[in-house]
Order: sequence, then structure tokens, then C-alpha cells
Amino acid sequence: MMDFRRGRKREDPEINLIPFIDVLLVILIFLMVTTTYSKFTELQITLPTADAEKAIDKPFEINVTVDAKGNYTVNNTPVTFHNVADLAAEMKAAARAGSEGQPGAAAVSPVVIVNADQFAMHQMVINVLEAARLAGYDKLTFAAQTGGKK
Repeated sequence: MMDFRRGRKREDPEINLIPFIDVLLVILIFLMVTTTYSKFTELQITLPTADAEKAIDKPFEINVTVDAKGNYTVNNTPVTFHNVADLAAEMKAAARAGSEGQPGAAAVSPVVIVNADQFAMHQMVINVLEAARLAGYDKLTFAAQTGGKK
């Protein structure tokens, strides 16, 4: 047998980088797509305080209270909850009773203030919101404590 490779030097083995680069690009794309950016949740902000004086004119309001046991009151009058329509009727009756002593209050839509216990079920608060919608009251706010420290 003849050795045909006698005069040639043996070639050094080469590493093919193209498949390696392809795999790195796929990993890079995967990491870019799945990365969550939590930069906005780490912002340290100081909220402004409102030192405005209280309004002299108290708006016409209906206070609806919901406790943790499911009891409702409308302007401190206990109400038995049967359905949302009955609660809306009670709110309208409270608005009529409250507007008798105030001139022009009947023409103004009252502000419904929801005083819900922190342990009240979500559905009970939704019932109040739905009753206010059925009664046609579009001004609604939630009462909260101020200055609570945990």
C-alpha cells in the first residue's frame, strides 16, 4: 500500500461556530421574550398630601353601610336585603326623605357613600353598586379610615 498523505501535513480540527451561534441567538430571543421588567414596581415615590380646607357646602349624600355579617343600613336605618331592586328602592326613599329639608336637593343626584367593613364579602359591595346604578345615582365614593398604621 502506498501512503498518499506522506508529504501533506495533517489539518487541524476546526470547531464549526455556526450551530453554536444559532443556539445562542435562540436562547437570547427566549430570554428577551420571557423577561419581566420590574423596574416600575421598584419606584420609590412620596405621595402628596392634601391640606385643603373642607368644603362648606356639604353635598347631598346617602350613606350605605355594609358590615361583615351581611347587614345593610341606608342613612343609619337598617335594611333587610332581599334583592338589589329593593335596596335601590330603599336608597331612593332615603334620598326623598333627605331632600325634603334641603331646597333644590331633589334635582341634584346624591353622592352614595359606601361604608363597607374590611371583612365584608365582595358581593355585598357589588350589590350596593348595582342598587345605586338601578336608582340612577352615578356619584359614588367609598369611605376609608385615615392614618391607620399596621
